[in-house]
Amino acid sequence: MISLEQLDPIFQQVFDDDALHVTPSTTADDVDGWDSLSHVNLILALETAFKVHFSQKELLSFKNVGDLYHSINAKLEARP
Repeated sequence: MISLEQLDPIFQQVFDDDALHVTPSTTADDVDGWDSLSHVNLILALETAFKVHFSQKELLSFKNVGDLYHSINAKLEARP
């Protein structure tokens, strides 16, 4: 299981903002530069960092960072 704080460095790198800290309620509207291209970069960075894969259906269901965080943890907990 990961902590929410483990997402910060990934978000900071993708969005080139060392001061960026995410919360469960953070959305794309809250982060400068979060557009479709940076979203793809973010998802790829998260998949690589945590060795998980998101389906297209999952990606469309995420409403905020909390949804993303819970999905990562569910995938990690489901591993044998």
